[in-house]
Amino acid sequence: MSAEAMDQEGGDGQPEVKRFAGKKLVLFIILPVLIVIGAIAGVFFSGILSKKEPPKQEANADEPAPIQKAGPKQTVFFDMPDLIVNLNTGTGATRRTNFLKISVSLELDNSGDIELVTQNMPRIIDNFQIYLRELRIDDLQGSAGLYRLREELLRRVNLAARPARVKDVLFKEMLVQ
Repeated sequence: MSAEAMDQEGGDGQPEVKRFAGKKLVLFIILPVLIVIGAIAGVFFSGILSKKEPPKQEANADEPAPIQKAGPKQTVFFDMPDLIVNLNTGTGATRRTNFLKISVSLELDNSGDIELVTQNMPRIIDNFQIYLRELRIDDLQGSAGLYRLREELLRRVNLAARPARVKDVLFKEMLVQ
């Protein structure tokens, strides 16, 4: 026998068994195993195999009634007096005075805060007046301007009426002249 024939048969005269190469191993063994594991996991997590019982239709008289959650808090609105302020027109030869009339309502967490807001009303009005007098007409243009105005008034009223909490400032009327 030749040397090549001996190499193919192996050292002991037995023919050599071919092993799977790297790509074939992945393709025929590892890939199918991963697909089966993925399918099993998908079925498990989708809940197809869970054995949930349908809810009972009848309520037993022996069981206590389910606890009902309290409804949403009743919101309280507090109307502030109308404010009329002159707006900042800047400096220049053609200054024309512009006025802003604003009417707002405060949305409070509870009715107990009405007394705190009433006690601090002079401070709240003062804070509003100082802020509103520095506004220009351009600051009030568009929805973004009104949103900034609302956020600033809300911040100022919460600082002045502390510990009462005002949830929102609602515009009832706004007139720029």
